[in-house]
Amino acid sequence: MTEIILIVEDEPSLREALAYSLKKEGYGVEAVGDGRAALVVARKLKPDLIVLDIMLPELDGFEVARILRKEMSAAILMLTARDDEIDRVVGLEVGADDYLTKPFSMRELIARVKAQLRRTRLLKEEMHKPDERVAHEILTFENLSIDLTRHEVTLSAKIVQLKPKEYELLLFFAEHRRQMLSRELILERVWGWGYIGDSRTVDVHVRWLRQKIETDAADPKRIVTVRGGGYRFEG
Repeated sequence: MTEIILIVEDEPSLREALAYSLKKEGYGVEAVGDGRAALVVARKLKPDLIVLDIMLPELDGFEVARILRKEMSAAILMLTARDDEIDRVVGLEVGADDYLTKPFSMRELIARVKAQLRRTRLLKEEMHKPDERVAHEILTFENLSIDLTRHEVTLSAKIVQLKPKEYELLLFFAEHRRQMLSRELILERVWGWGYIGDSRTVDVHVRWLRQKIETDAADPKRIVTVRGGGYRFEG
């Protein structure tokens, strides 16, 4: 089945170049030039991935990402014209999975697109794989459970909605319970060697996880900060 990519870019020449290059790779491509059109088309197409510029007319890319992240699980690759850390951090906070700073090579963009789609595809395959075992493999920490078979997390028997990377991060913590894990190690093991980013990515995702699994995210008991070191999962 052809994977669908939505391009949201207000510069016509770049929008056309992106569409042309991604179609050559065999993807189904739709392209729009403003934020409001992005919402309409995304809701209609349910794309697998959205290439989303930050600076857009009508609605900026941050607002588009914030809205769509609540409605769908499509991977979001944000484009920014500035090599500004605040853009990257805000992009991650509103739900982007990756970012790319202009100017960039088309080869690099295609590599990022393929990496995001491959990660999404593998997760979907795992979630829909027939369960040949009678019992699920489950990690349990008091009222928090991680079902490794279903890729499902529950808190007090209620399902916790996690994005793919949040789930991977929580599982990594759970597999290394009570070990001090540096931000660099977490970035390497969860995001992989090929990820171009910094430790702020880890901090943002830890904050999201705390908001979902801690009784009080401001006073975390499960994922604790090790001063000058990183994080430790207490369970």
